[in-house]
Amino acid sequence: MRTSERNLFFQYLSYIATAAVAVVLLMGLVNMFRGGSSNTSQKLMRWRVGLQAIAIVVLMAAFYFTHR
Repeated sequence: MRTSERNLFFQYLSYIATAAVAVVLLMGLVNMFRGGSSNTSQKLMRWRVGLQAIAIVVLMAAFYFTHR
């Protein structure tokens, strides 16, 4: 994989990871404002924390592999 292809791959992967976190965060906010189930809120919070961890790993890998 060439450098430009690798950079583009990590750029898109970073966008996807960040968007996934944002979507779950918004779902949690909507659930909270509608007065939804606290079990659903807890489940969404766990998903958000897990996706944030994945997003951080993806962003750090992108930074490492694109600046080598």
